[in-house]
Order: sequence, then structure tokens, then C-alpha cells
Amino acid sequence: MKQFKKNLRSGFLGLSLALAAFNPLSADAAGLPDPGMTLIKGQTALVITDPQNDFLSPKGVAWGVVGKSVIENNTVQNLDDLMSTAQAVGMPTFISPHYYFPHDHKWKMEGSLETLMHKIGMFDRKSPLSLEGFEGSGADWLEQYKKYINHPNTVVTSPHKVYGPETNDLVLQLRKAGINKVVLAGMSANLCTESHMRELMEQGFEVSVVSDATAAAVLPELDGYSAALTNFRMIANNVENTANTVKEIKAAFKS
Repeated sequence: MKQFKKNLRSGFLGLSLALAAFNPLSADAAGLPDPGMTLIKGQTALVITDPQNDFLSPKGVAWGVVGKSVIENNTVQNLDDLMSTAQAVGMPTFISPHYYFPHDHKWKMEGSLETLMHKIGMFDRKSPLSLEGFEGSGADWLEQYKKYINHPNTVVTSPHKVYGPETNDLVLQLRKAGINKVVLAGMSANLCTESHMRELMEQGFEVSVVSDATAAAVLPELDGYSAALTNFRMIANNVENTANTVKEIKAAFKS
């Protein structure tokens, strides 16, 4: 009987190894499958969350907590590389910004970081109908991105108000453009970027997150970037770096 059980265990082990060998999905050290995502011209778009001064400029109000992560990831240049590549090959680009207007400061309840953002005036604008004071403000685009974002082929959606696109028209704009695959990057990793990833996945899009074209707040015992990487890997169809993503975009849109 002992020998039978031993043989049975060996049989199951052999079967498991055989199935793993023929699994079309590769797996990392954690044993998670990696579905990947094939970029297809006409179906794939670049989505950038919050490419704004308050996150990405040393003069921004959040730089004190996100700056280290932005520098280590080379986030500013990596986002530039993605947008410049997308524009060069004609890949649709969608920007999902974060704005707060005076009426948003009258909310009766807020989460932890909402409270902080409102307190420090992050992403503040004078009015939804006016650009007074917008140029060069924390809510404005990083200067080097303006040539991409102000391009007539770039879609700037209505602002999201907390973290995800549930409160703006990003999903509608993507659907209307015939997009079902998204290359996702921007700020900040564990907040708006992750929330966009989650909602887009729930809405039936394929999502590839560009891991070094984002960054997050790093505080004592709170590492937003590491937290985001874990969830990107567990939820998204694909997680890739900027260099490889740029190569994939060029290959997919070359014709």
C-alpha cells in the first residue's frame, strides 16, 4: 500500500510537470501565468493618467513624496518616449487628467489622500469653464508633454475625480474609437494608474501596464510603487517596461 501511494504521488507529480511543460502561458517565479497582450493596429491605444506638474515637476505639490520614485524609474522620460512613439506611428493617445474645481472642495466626505490633495491644493483649477491661472500651474501638463497632448489627434477626456475612470468619459471615448486594448502608464502607480487598470479590466479591455512609466508616493512603511507592482502583476494582462513597449508599438503600427 505504501508503495502504491508513493507511485500515485509520483504519477500526479509527473502529470503536473507535463501539463506545466505544455502550458502555452509562461509563468514567473511566483507561478503566476503571464497571458501577455498582442498590440493590434486599430484596436490599441495609449492611455496616460495624470501627466501633470503636481506629480512630475520638482515644483509640484506632491514631489516631496513621489519625487524619489519618479527619478528612480526615469518616469518623466519614459512617458515622453511612449507619447513620442505613439505620435510618430499614429497610435491613438488618450489622456485622463485629474482636476479639482472650487465645488469639489465642498465635498462632505473624503478618503485619506483626497483630504490631503484638497488640503495642499493639488490639481486645483479656478473653474471648469475657465483656463485662468491654468498655464504653468500644478494642474497643467508637464511642459515637455504639451507637444504631444495638445496635438489634434490626442483625446483629453473629462477629469476623473477620485482615482478611477468611473467618474469621467474615458471608457466611452475608447469604445467610440473602436479600442479594446490599452497600453497604460502615468501617475500615480497605486492610485489613479491602478484604479484605471482595474476599471478597464472590469470593462472588458485588455490592459498592458508600463511598469517604469509610472511612480508613486513612498512614505515610512507605505510604499505605493511596490504595492502597485504587485497588483499590476496579479490583475493586468501584461506588465512590461518602456523599452520593450516602445519596440512592440513600433512593430504593431509599422504597416
